[in-house]
Amino acid sequence: MKLFVGLDVSLEKTAICVISEHGKILKEAQVASEPEPLLRWINNQDGAIAAVGLEAGPLSQWLHRGLSEAGQPVVLMETRQVKGALKAMPIKTDRRDAEGIARLLHLGWFGPVHCKSVSAQEVRAVLSARKAVQQGFITLEMSLRGLLRNFGLKIGTISRGRFEQRIRELAAGNPMLEAATEHMLSARSALRRDLAGLERHVRQLAQEDPVCRRLMSMPGIGAVVALTYRSAVDDPARFTSSKKVGPWVGLTPSRNQSGERDISGGITNAGDVILRRALCQAATVMMHRGQATWLRTWAAKIARRRGSKRAMVALARRIAVILHRMWKDDTDFRFDIPGLHTG
Repeated sequence: MKLFVGLDVSLEKTAICVISEHGKILKEAQVASEPEPLLRWINNQDGAIAAVGLEAGPLSQWLHRGLSEAGQPVVLMETRQVKGALKAMPIKTDRRDAEGIARLLHLGWFGPVHCKSVSAQEVRAVLSARKAVQQGFITLEMSLRGLLRNFGLKIGTISRGRFEQRIRELAAGNPMLEAATEHMLSARSALRRDLAGLERHVRQLAQEDPVCRRLMSMPGIGAVVALTYRSAVDDPARFTSSKKVGPWVGLTPSRNQSGERDISGGITNAGDVILRRALCQAATVMMHRGQATWLRTWAAKIARRRGSKRAMVALARRIAVILHRMWKDDTDFRFDIPGLHTG
């Protein structure tokens, strides 16, 4: 008998539901969210395991790797599809979620998600650390501005290098403000130093990677965007066509059609939000700064017809497609031949 195993993963425990090929629930359990206990439990089942499914999430890729290395037919399931299907249940529990995932496996109504390699996850960890430190640094600066503004002390537009000196000038003579700002400035200095270290590390990673160096041959693509794209795509061979990268990132128009209603709205926002933001930032840089290319000219024509925002999204989508073709063909960006990388 073929068995379909649904796993609803949480931090400590994983709810398991096993259904038969006829859709009957055979067994339910809770096991620690570790590869070894899950493998022991699954291997003790009577029947052939047709598929083991779990929703993509923080622990999912680690568990997927452990189960797949042991030979289990495990699949990562697209989060939006799983959540959309489970919303139909009037009562939400871990047990019911595991059953819903098992039934989605049984019906085949799910989209598989690529499990990133360990190296791609490590690069993403460095990029996430850089972003977290950067956000903490900016938040601290904004807090200092707000703190002094309550007393009518305005920092104004000032360079990062003179920011600390300006705070001390404004707080001078007020012991309470001096005490409040001193520790915040100390924390800001530490964050600034750590951010500079992470920036150097990110640039070094990009320079040492031949794929990233190739991607950075395109204007507007820096170390952060190149590493973000590299770690998100991971394996270019998983896309049969470069044109499929645009919809995967969520940069294609959404559509809602039913009967007489047919509405085309904004972009779908599916896929990796970090990569989507990075591509939009690269498109913005390309449109306004740097060397002029045929790609920038193409975006400018769209901006005159449809507006700058639509042009930016269209350019971001095309950048994603071209970067994939450059990666797959081992070619640098060409400034003089439009259409070379559009396939």
